[in-house]
Amino acid sequence: MATVKDYLKLHLIVFLWGTTAVMAKLITIPATEMLFHRTLLATVGLLIVAAITRTNVKTSFQDLLKILGIGMIVGLHWIAFFVGGQISTASLSLVGFATCSLWAAILEPLTQGKSIKPLEIFLGVLVMAGLYIILHFEMRFYSGLLLSVLSGFLAALFSVMTAGLVKRIPSVTIAMYEMAGAFLMVALFLPVYQKFFAEGGTLQLIPAPMDWFYLFILSVVCSVYAFTQSVSLMKRISVFTLQLTLNLEPVYGIALAIVLLGEDRYMGPSFVVGAGLILLAVLSYPILKKKFDQPS
Repeated sequence: MATVKDYLKLHLIVFLWGTTAVMAKLITIPATEMLFHRTLLATVGLLIVAAITRTNVKTSFQDLLKILGIGMIVGLHWIAFFVGGQISTASLSLVGFATCSLWAAILEPLTQGKSIKPLEIFLGVLVMAGLYIILHFEMRFYSGLLLSVLSGFLAALFSVMTAGLVKRIPSVTIAMYEMAGAFLMVALFLPVYQKFFAEGGTLQLIPAPMDWFYLFILSVVCSVYAFTQSVSLMKRISVFTLQLTLNLEPVYGIALAIVLLGEDRYMGPSFVVGAGLILLAVLSYPILKKKFDQPS
């Protein structure tokens, strides 16, 4: 039976995940270099958690390759999310990422051989309408928004792929290898980034002193702590409640971006209307699905 403390902890976890786009804007080194440090530190942190909890990290070679591959998708997801946020705004990256649950609503039935529900099509159109309004009037942030939408798609993709593994492999083991795969993807991307995207063709891999503080929060608090606690809460909180609360991540993140980064100056009427439509679709999806969706 879940307690009030459990629900408060769940909101704390979602709040922590909502802070990641804001902290990425506060870190002085570019997004790709930041991700290199975050994924490395988070992998080490999960290794420590596995050792402390005596989690069995042994798995078959086939499963290992599969989990590492999913982890590389995680790495691409983070590259798209944080680079999108740095070249536009943290708020805009969170709006694009908010499409994640709707991408999952499309990918999950397709992978399970089921038909897509009319409700999900309607909400998908609503999200696309919101994105069009933002894109039409905020063309200077076009690339950043597209990257954040790609980030949402990749997040849904690796979530659907991971779901089939959780039933037979410990969650900490999956997270550890996926994080290692994400680190591998970022490391492989660095030479490409250096040649085609890095300013002056030079990597900035040495964080400033204050950057280490934000990197610690991103890797240890937002990755290692938040993930392990969310897994623990799933023993007492239903999946529906968890997913409904996770949809508040963009709301928390945008609120922080306004307070800490003053991003309300970028939020003209088009942004407010477009973002409002997207958040309406995302937040209403679990409620409408539970009310109207009938078993197939």
